[in-house]
Amino acid sequence: MHRLAWLGLAAALWGQPFAGVPHSEYRSRRDALRESLKSGMLILFGNTEREHGELRSGFSQEPNFFYLTGWEEPGAILVMSPGEEALFVPRRDAERERWTGPKAAPEDPNIREVTGFDRVFATEEFEARLPELIRNASRIYTLTEAPAAGRLKALLPLRELTDIAAPLARLRMKKSPAELELIRRATAVTLEAHRAAWRRLAAGLFEYQLAATAAGVYFEAGCRRHAYAPIVASGPNALTLHYNANRRRIEPGELVLMDLGGECASYAADITRTVPAGGKFGERQRELYEIVLGAQRAVIAAVKPGMTLARSGPNSLHQIAVDYFNQHAKGPGGEPLGKYFTHGIGHHVGLEVHDAAEAARPLEPGMVITVEPGLYIPEEGIGIRIEDMVLVTEDGAEVLSAALPKEPAEVERALSKGG
Repeated sequence: MHRLAWLGLAAALWGQPFAGVPHSEYRSRRDALRESLKSGMLILFGNTEREHGELRSGFSQEPNFFYLTGWEEPGAILVMSPGEEALFVPRRDAERERWTGPKAAPEDPNIREVTGFDRVFATEEFEARLPELIRNASRIYTLTEAPAAGRLKALLPLRELTDIAAPLARLRMKKSPAELELIRRATAVTLEAHRAAWRRLAAGLFEYQLAATAAGVYFEAGCRRHAYAPIVASGPNALTLHYNANRRRIEPGELVLMDLGGECASYAADITRTVPAGGKFGERQRELYEIVLGAQRAVIAAVKPGMTLARSGPNSLHQIAVDYFNQHAKGPGGEPLGKYFTHGIGHHVGLEVHDAAEAARPLEPGMVITVEPGLYIPEEGIGIRIEDMVLVTEDGAEVLSAALPKEPAEVERALSKGG
């Protein structure tokens, strides 16, 4: 990319901070979930610093809790019924704040404006208030598989807990305009991260050098963390689907699979390209690459409301990829290539890179998925994956990451120009 063009794009992406969604949207999400509560009560625990206050990556909120509250501080509890709601947050703790900084507290005069909740109590009061809170609740909803569910079971040993995961997943699968804007920005920054790695790519470098170059772009842009551990897999390392050691030296003539994504304002991006270290695909590399790209094109062309990410079925996007591979009897022994496609065709993306979803649920407008066919052939030491972020529209799909080249000639041209 020309330096002036890069500076212009950088100004657009980096010139403003990542802002989250407004309090009103979180309230709308809670209102939507109330339809699943009937006469019951939802009790959700946010993460605590002890559970997710890691020295390596810092505190991160439980995604479902964040989805409903937007609250990013530790130790909070959400209580919600059809007729009322409240947020519990910890009282001020000077000793804890000495280590991890000041936090909002229930006694703060502006706590309602800060949290977006009309009723805010101290978490230290939760157990004392619990009997009154649940007095008229016919059922208690929570995330029954979450670690914090054990605490609720201990507090309410005679109450059966009902899992709220499926209704929450159905809400999270369909993105709002505000969420889509954040996902678009995270995607744009991640595309620049890939381009930066392409500009540096050369035989003799270590994989971790490319990972560091890419990560520096999205951290510079204000993204808080990796959406997942970066994958820079050269040569045979690309056969390992979630390879992330990134310690190998890149050899001449190899392919390098780069699966990289930033998490920006809590929303993830997930994009993969497989590129030649020497700037040109070898004959066999290009043959297999074009088959993977053809499979991806076939799947993206089929993305529309009503299709699914399930492994099989009449509307299965996965099956379209398998069928495409099997039409190409070009495995090492002349066999169909479908056996070398060893993972699913994609997943939902949002607050988590593998976002909450029901795999067999038909796609709807507003859902964001990945489309990522791949071939992994141990006999040849070749792994190839091409992955894009795709928004399901009313009648088809929009490829959110389309600006990053993937046609082999375009990839080679981009590499020759330094990304």
